[in-house]
Amino acid sequence: MYRRRRRRVYLAMMLTCLALFILAWAGVRMWSLPGAIGMCLFAMLIPPVAVIIGNRRAPGERWWDEPEPPKPPDWQRREELRREQHEERLRRKRRRDR
Repeated sequence: MYRRRRRRVYLAMMLTCLALFILAWAGVRMWSLPGAIGMCLFAMLIPPVAVIIGNRRAPGERWWDEPEPPKPPDWQRREELRREQHEERLRRKRRRDR
């Protein structure tokens, strides 16, 4: 429910931003250049706020302590191989340094 609402608010804010830019340079600049520049400056502030609102969580939502998703077995095997290869390189280096 909250996710849907956040997406709608984000979309509305971004569309408002786009509309302000288009209106400023397609029409308002003919009557008032400072007005068009002001509209663009205001429109520049909308995207960061829209991102913050779009990523905001509900008060009861617990997202910071979610467990990490399990790694695919292929990745685990690759990590094991890398670790083994690294250990083998270290052993060789130690033998050489003696």
